[in-house]
Amino acid sequence: MSTRSYVSSVRTAAAAAKRDRVIEAAARSLREDASIAGFSLDAVAKAAGVTRLTVYHQFGSRRGLLEAVFDDIARRGGLNEIAGAMAMADPRAALDRLVEIFCAFWNRDPAVGRLHEAMATDPEFAQALGERNERRRKAFKVLVGRIAAKSVSPRARRDAVDLIFALTSFAMFAMLSRNRSSEEVCTLIKSACRSALDPLLSGTRSRRAS
Repeated sequence: MSTRSYVSSVRTAAAAAKRDRVIEAAARSLREDASIAGFSLDAVAKAAGVTRLTVYHQFGSRRGLLEAVFDDIARRGGLNEIAGAMAMADPRAALDRLVEIFCAFWNRDPAVGRLHEAMATDPEFAQALGERNERRRKAFKVLVGRIAAKSVSPRARRDAVDLIFALTSFAMFAMLSRNRSSEEVCTLIKSACRSALDPLLSGTRSRRAS
């Protein structure tokens, strides 16, 4: 290895370590700070022990930093398991698995709750989280498409997707968790999601009965 290549590798590793430190500081800020309003490039740079210019060069903007933090929280929270669930042969089993994944995610990291609370007061948080939540809707749309009988109307499919999307939201999980364990909440949500599928299966059931 040439000297130039070695120096480049060292710089790359140092930059990656610094980036990780900034993301960790930003996530810690979301979990611990009294106010989300204090989440800024300046505040995160100070907490990470780097300059604001370093944070800017790494992430480009507050939104870029938010996306990096969201990616890290998602990875640590197990959302990388979604691809495996979507590949399951039985779409109803896949739906159950997705509910389990999201319930575990909502329950695992206090930053998730803080982020959703921030949606009410911070438009940038709201837009970023809204776009990520739409990915959840798209996953359920795919599964509903695989489950629904051919005779089911587009409106019925859309209603089922919207209902399952609402049932698997953080707001629903938080509300149901007030007097239930996370396992009880997950069981309840899975049952409700299965019920939401009933209108989609009517055509299949009718053909089997005839």
